Amino acid sequence: MALFKKNHTTKTDEELMSLLTKGGQSAFDELYSRYSKPLLNFFFRMLNSDREKAEDLLHDLFLKVIEKPEIFDGNKKFNTWFYTLASNMIKNEYRSRQIRSEHVKQSLANGNNLFEMNSERLDKELFNSQLQRELEKLDVDAQTIFNLRFVEEMNIKQIAEIMDCPEGTVKSRLFYLTRLLSKKLSVYKPELN
Repeated sequence: MALFKKNHTTKTDEELMSLLTKGGQSAFDELYSRYSKPLLNFFFRMLNSDREKAEDLLHDLFLKVIEKPEIFDGNKKFNTWFYTLASNMIKNEYRSRQIRSEHVKQSLANGNNLFEMNSERLDKELFNSQLQRELEKLDVDAQTIFNLRFVEEMNIKQIAEIMDCPEGTVKSRLFYLTRLLSKKLSVYKPELN
């Protein structure tokens, strides 16, 4: 009954994990409502739009949390720890299956009629397709850093903790990554306002 369900919306993630180790189902429900959508989107992007596999990894991730909540180190920030687990799952998936897809072929196969798109939308679609292809050529660490910074909008410190490397290394990788991508995508000259 909803009348007896505990409200944990004001609790921190770390407090919820503490409750979960004591068997608090409602604490898990709150964590799931906070993180399921962002992590599904993270997996979806990292797996080249394979929604089924993204959902599988999301469920596996939450299964780990509910089965062994004690593996969480209370001295760490939950968000960083959780994304580290997700990042490691992606790396394992890349190693085992070597996932690669062709975004442009998929979008054309899905019935997108390029002639009906207006010029701006077409440019954006082509840019995003080319960006996706260039990202797919990179190693999983570079893809992860790109997604954490530019899609998840995490700061350098959070990324460094997730990737388990110094902040300077993250800054350096981001610098060279953006430089590489700007050269590869130089045909798409942005207009400066």
